[in-house]
Amino acid sequence: MTILVTGATGTVGRHVVDQLIRKGQKVRALTRNPLQANLPADVEVVMGDLSDPSTLVSALVGVSGMHLITTGAEYTPLETGPEIVELAVKAGVRRVTVLWNGEKGPFERAVEASNLEWTQLQAFEFMANARKWADSIRFERVVRDLFGGARIAPVHEADIGRVAAVALTEDGHAGKVYTLTGPESLSIQDKVRIIREVIGLDIRFVESSEEEEREQMRRMGVQEDAIDYVIRWHLNPPKSAYTLTQTVEEITGRPAQTFTQWVSEHVQYFKKT
Repeated sequence: MTILVTGATGTVGRHVVDQLIRKGQKVRALTRNPLQANLPADVEVVMGDLSDPSTLVSALVGVSGMHLITTGAEYTPLETGPEIVELAVKAGVRRVTVLWNGEKGPFERAVEASNLEWTQLQAFEFMANARKWADSIRFERVVRDLFGGARIAPVHEADIGRVAAVALTEDGHAGKVYTLTGPESLSIQDKVRIIREVIGLDIRFVESSEEEEREQMRRMGVQEDAIDYVIRWHLNPPKSAYTLTQTVEEITGRPAQTFTQWVSEHVQYFKKT
């Protein structure tokens, strides 16, 4: 059984790869830059671009399971979802996981309308998003953000990888939509406090203006329509974004990891070496 992981070098995709390997699966990793993939030696790395479905034809040969992302370069929703789903079905793919990008679009609807055994993974925020503060913490000991008081229940991306690996290799997950959270609902000020405690440095929180937040996202390569969506969403997050779930533990048998654990694993982002 070969499982194709799209976005294999990304924040979540790398964890999906790692968890599938731990389960003894044969993994094929799709990336636009195979020479820069830096994946384990036993992973088959192939070139492909989700914005050009024709590049997936050879990558899908012999594939029975697939982890799908629904955004392309610069975090924009992919418009090629229906074509990708059609190719997957023709290739004989049986089971897929779909990483939600914040709203249901043509990609998700195409998956749902197919005969694939699909599982949608809904994560409102990755703990890894805290990396956007890395430079300001390292060099200024400051976190600047527009959404200081907004609460959300972020999930460790490794937990998403664990859930995806289970859904791709075990029965009973077809047609399910899994909302994935960590064990805590946290404001940005809570996260700053946790980072401060873990790395042992005094860090200030400074609430930024909307334009400052927009500029920061532009520097990260986020397009304007995506910036508008993110700001609107964080200024008025839905209740589901900060409501805790037990899904990670129910699916994997292990509790969801905390933000403290995530920071402890990634201290190098926030401290000068």
